[in-house]
Amino acid sequence: MKSSEQFQFTNGVIVYPVFMVLSLWLVFWVEIRFGYDFTKWGIYPQTLKGLRGVVFSPFIHSGISHLYHNTIPLFVLSAAVFYFYKPIALKVFVFGVLLSGLLTWLIGRPSYHIGASGLIYVLVSFTFFKGVFAKHYRLIALSLLIVFLYGSMVWYTLPIEKGISWEGHLSGLIVGLFFALIFKKQIAKPKKYVWEDPAYNEDNDPFLRHFDENGNFIEQLPDDELYDVNESVEERFNQNQPTVNYIYKKQSDD
Repeated sequence: MKSSEQFQFTNGVIVYPVFMVLSLWLVFWVEIRFGYDFTKWGIYPQTLKGLRGVVFSPFIHSGISHLYHNTIPLFVLSAAVFYFYKPIALKVFVFGVLLSGLLTWLIGRPSYHIGASGLIYVLVSFTFFKGVFAKHYRLIALSLLIVFLYGSMVWYTLPIEKGISWEGHLSGLIVGLFFALIFKKQIAKPKKYVWEDPAYNEDNDPFLRHFDENGNFIEQLPDDELYDVNESVEERFNQNQPTVNYIYKKQSDD
């Protein structure tokens, strides 16, 4: 995948986040409109029946405030993942929901754990750590933006407030870090220049050959040196190694 094709805006950057957010609100509307309570479909740790919450819990919320506070982060982070990590975005979402839910089921307290915050923590953790590991300047910038917007969320991975599933948050954080470590293919790579190649020899660089040992610029290279430089570039091209191509045109004698 070429670097110029790494980041492209597509309809999915907006469609998928909107669809996920609308799904949460639709479930909440059904609860209110028909008087249902889906809380018992959440994750209840260490019970066989509670396993169904691994799939359903992200769609269930305790109230309008709970839903509202999850809506904006989910939309923003989803759009970021589908823009910057499009080839693996669906994997991050699907496996993020399943693995964070299973981990919550294993370590959680005996209570119903509901809400999309586990998935949100997966996205926060993944985008932050993946940007740092990838060392791509755009992904690093995204990581810094995530820290600025959602850095304080890390405190809610600790049991500091009653009624909050810190186990779900911690599970999401761990799963996001895990994804950042294992998802290495189809990730934007930082641009490497020819002089970063271990086999690079500055004596054969077509541009540097225009400078003498004192740093003076040589406008016109002798024909034999120009031939050697072009031959060196052609040899490196045949070896599929990074090259820099220059075209020199002799000045007319007029």
